[in-house]
Amino acid sequence: MTISERKSVNDLSALPADFTWGVATAAYQIEGAVTEDGRAPSIWDTFSHTPGKVAGGDTGDVACDHYHRVPEDIALVKEVGAGAYRFSLAWPRIVPGGDGPVNEAGLDFYDRLVDGLLDAGITPFATLYHWDLPQALQDRGGWTVRETAEHFAAYTAVVVDRLGDRVKDWATLNEPLCSAWIGHLEGTMAPGLTDLTAAVRASYHLHLGHGLAVQAIRAATPDARVGIVNNLSPVEAATDREADRAAAVRGDGHINRWWLDPILGRGYPQDMVDLYGVELPVREGDMELISAPLDWMGVNYYFRQVVTADATGPVPHAKQVYLPGSRHTHMDWEVHAQGLEQLLLRLTEEYGVQRLYVTENGAAYQDVVLADGSVHDPERTQYLEEHLAACARAVRKGAPLAGYFAWSLLDNFEWAYGYDKRFGLVHVDYATQRRTVKSSGRRYAELAREVAAGRSRKAA
Repeated sequence: MTISERKSVNDLSALPADFTWGVATAAYQIEGAVTEDGRAPSIWDTFSHTPGKVAGGDTGDVACDHYHRVPEDIALVKEVGAGAYRFSLAWPRIVPGGDGPVNEAGLDFYDRLVDGLLDAGITPFATLYHWDLPQALQDRGGWTVRETAEHFAAYTAVVVDRLGDRVKDWATLNEPLCSAWIGHLEGTMAPGLTDLTAAVRASYHLHLGHGLAVQAIRAATPDARVGIVNNLSPVEAATDREADRAAAVRGDGHINRWWLDPILGRGYPQDMVDLYGVELPVREGDMELISAPLDWMGVNYYFRQVVTADATGPVPHAKQVYLPGSRHTHMDWEVHAQGLEQLLLRLTEEYGVQRLYVTENGAAYQDVVLADGSVHDPERTQYLEEHLAACARAVRKGAPLAGYFAWSLLDNFEWAYGYDKRFGLVHVDYATQRRTVKSSGRRYAELAREVAAGRSRKAA
C-alpha cells in the first residue's frame, strides 16, 4: 500500500460527530452454560451435537464462557475503544419452551449484563434473535409455521418489559437470510433442512415475526429505537454475457431484494416469487405488519458476490466465482471494501433508509500467538481500516451512517466452522479462556480516539 493509499484508508474525518463505535457478539457463540440456570436446548445445541454437522465436532457448550465472565468481557469492550456493545439474547434461556413459563434466572443474567454495560458507560444494542430457536418450537415446525412468529412476539414482549427501561436500541432479527436459506435450503446451518418450500415459508414467518416484534416493542417502550439486521452483498456478473447478467439479477433478488423489499414496503419481488414457485402464506394485514416503520437498518457486510449462470445448480442458479488477484480471508471470502460503500449508498439512494448502522463487519485470519503472548494480526487491522474508510466515503456521498460494530469482540464458536475460524479483536485461548487483545483491537481503539481527537481540534 502506498503512502497516499494509506492516508486515504485512514481518512475517517467524514464520520459524524455522534458516530457510534461498537463491537458485536451473539449468545450461542460466546455464552456457554447451555444447561445452567434453566436454559433449554436450542436448534444449535441439537445441530452442533449431530455428528458431521460442525467442523471438529465442536459445540457451543462452553464457547467463551461469557456467562461466567461478564465483568471481564465488559472491560474488554472498553479496552478496544467501543462505546456500544451489540449482543443477542438467548430465547431458550428466557422462555425455555419457546412459549409458556418465563425463566427469571435467564432474565436476571441479561439484567446484570445491561447494568454492567451502563455502569461502564457502554450503550447496549440488543438483538432479540440470533438463530438460537428453542428446540421445543422446532419440534412443532419451527419457522415454517406461523405460530413461531407469534411466540417470538410474546418472547419479545417479555424481554422488553424487563429491559426496556435501560435498553433503547433493539434489533428484531439478525440475518434472517441465514436462518431461512442456509438453515432450511442449504442445510449447513441449524436446523439443517434442504427444502425450498420450507425455506420460503421460514423466510416469510421470520419477516412476520419481525413485524409482530416491532409492534410488541413499540407497545412496551414507545421511545425505543427499532431496527432489523440483514446480511447483504453486492452481486455482480462475472462477464457481460446475457446469462451471467441475468444470474446477477437473480442472485441480487435472493440475497438482497427478498430481505429488503418487504421490510421497506415494496412487497416481495415478483421475479423471485416466480422463481421459487412457492405460495407465500400471506394473511390480511400481514404485509402492513412486516413493513412497519423502523428507526434504523443494520447492514452486516463481509463480501461481494461475483456470479456466473448455473442452470443446473440450486436456486438462484447463480454460481459464485473469484476474480484473479483478489485477496481472501481465512473463510475464503473476498476482501472488497468498496462493496460496503456500494451497499450503504444503495440503501440510501434506492431504498431511502434514513438511518444506517454497519452492525457487523470483520474478517477471520489464522492468528498466531507470539512467544511474549501477544497476537499481531496486520491483515485484520488493514481490513478494518479499509472498511471504515469505505464507511467514511459513503458518508461523504450522503449515506446516513450512524455507527459501526466490528465483528467480533471475541474469537468464538463460528457456527458450522467450529473454533477453527477466528474473527475476534480479542484472542481467546479456549483451553484456558484467557483473553488477549490483538493488535487489531488496539488499532480499533486508536482509530476511535483519533477521530474523536480530530473533532475536538476542529471544535477548538
